[in-house]
Amino acid sequence: MLLLHSLLDFFLHIDTHLGSILQEYGALTYLILFLIIFCETGLVVTPFLPGDSLLFAAGAFAARGSMNGIVLFVLLSVAAIAGNTTNYFIGRHVGVAAYGWNSRFIKQEHLQHTKQFFAVHGGLTIIITRFMPIVRTFAPFVAGIGHMPLRTFFAYNIAGGLLWVTLFVGGGYFFGTLPFVEKNFSAVILVIIVFSVLPGLFAWMKRRVASV
Repeated sequence: MLLLHSLLDFFLHIDTHLGSILQEYGALTYLILFLIIFCETGLVVTPFLPGDSLLFAAGAFAARGSMNGIVLFVLLSVAAIAGNTTNYFIGRHVGVAAYGWNSRFIKQEHLQHTKQFFAVHGGLTIIITRFMPIVRTFAPFVAGIGHMPLRTFFAYNIAGGLLWVTLFVGGGYFFGTLPFVEKNFSAVILVIIVFSVLPGLFAWMKRRVASV
């Protein structure tokens, strides 16, 4: 419960926390952001790390001149693409044995939901799930388990990674410094989180209704 409260506080006040990190670590903040995005997309055990909200907040700080926008975009794009690629190869190595796992960090429901998403959307899942927390962490893993052709995976991975980083970092850059957004940053982040979660929630409700 304490962990959940800490995560929620970090998400909702991510601008404050990112500001503190910048003040304390300076240029090393780029590396910290790189590692967070890489781990959130590359390690199936860390789907709880911030993605959308962090990208938006980073874009806002770049607009204020605290970070270099071009460096930020390049680094976070590389992190997103490299993270998914790592997750894909982990999935290929582990194989279908993963469907027998069920731990605190790797839930069968997440794996099964992602598998069903692939059944409906095919390779586009790699792009669509970039905008869906938790599912985006499992998508490349499941793609690896299913041995999606490398060329196909790389094409969707690069397109999805660039689109995701462009939209959220760009959104933060162009809208994050507006007076209304700055004054209500936590509320804006909450809206981003809600809209990111809605597609997965609707899919879950649809499955529940279909199973009744």
